[in-house]
Amino acid sequence: MKLILFNKPFDVMCQFSSHPTRETLANYIKTPNVYPAGRLDADSEGLVLLTDDGKLQHKISHPNWKESKTYLVQVEGDATPEQLARLAQPLDLGDFTTLPCKAVRIAEPEWIWPRNPPIRERANIPTSWLCIILSEGKNRQVRRMTAAVGLPTLRLIRSGIGEYSLASHPLLPGESMEIVG
Repeated sequence: MKLILFNKPFDVMCQFSSHPTRETLANYIKTPNVYPAGRLDADSEGLVLLTDDGKLQHKISHPNWKESKTYLVQVEGDATPEQLARLAQPLDLGDFTTLPCKAVRIAEPEWIWPRNPPIRERANIPTSWLCIILSEGKNRQVRRMTAAVGLPTLRLIRSGIGEYSLASHPLLPGESMEIVG
């Protein structure tokens, strides 16, 4: 079994097939016959796990297993305790209601790399960093959740999936490492 931890850069498609305008996993991962266990949108960064083991891929990505996923989120605005409480509770997003999660305000992590290109910043509008831990992962869920409570996402980094994290396995964007299993 192969398990690869990859720090997906901003604007990279989480697929191996070619894309007309963006880089894909094929630009970075040269190991044959591995596939991502879950995806990240092109405008999100951070940890992606790739494996050649179908059972492991299913366990990591399927919502029934509720594998925790940790996101570091820079949002526009000064996050209040009320907004954090709303994020942590089930939140109706129209087409589904989220499961309860953990949402806390944090200091900007010192180990975070600069984004290329940099996020847009407005001098008169503060930003906040949040740590959100989900047991589900629907399409654009974190961005939709923060927008629903009045905190638009500026930067989204998945820092952990289950027992694996970028804090304990430091990788710069575009770097990968194979975990012996």
